[in-house]
Amino acid sequence: MKARFLPPLLFVVTALLSTCQPQGDSEATAPMAAEYDSIKAQQFGADDFGMRKYVIAFLKRGPNRDLSPEKANELQAAHMKNIGEMADAGKLALAGPFFGDGDLRGLYFFNVESLEEAEALTNSDPAIKAGSLEMELMEWYGSAALMEVNQIHSTLSKVK
Repeated sequence: MKARFLPPLLFVVTALLSTCQPQGDSEATAPMAAEYDSIKAQQFGADDFGMRKYVIAFLKRGPNRDLSPEKANELQAAHMKNIGEMADAGKLALAGPFFGDGDLRGLYFFNVESLEEAEALTNSDPAIKAGSLEMELMEWYGSAALMEVNQIHSTLSKVK
């Protein structure tokens, strides 16, 4: 089951991080040249390839989903507050839900060094504590540029 989700995920992340195209006439198809930024590379924990390790949490439907609408909304608000706190602390590089009502509910990309640290963060989630969600953790090697997603996102979001 894991293999079904990883290739589309890698495609999406690769597409999001692809090089921007210039808007000029003759250079419309040439990628923009970017200079190596050693300060950002160090700040984001990038290796020589601009990559780094993350831990991905696959959020899955948990056994305790039989909640009243009021309790479900309260739990969702607490879940979202926890996401914000992890992002503000620099521990969560990226998070988001899947569309639809399948068993796989969403993803967290943790900025941590170990599965144990990701598990501790996972266990801080009120939806995990309530059994509404379960998580499967997996180490992942991806672009260190993900570390800037939250900052960029804050400039694009009208609703906080």
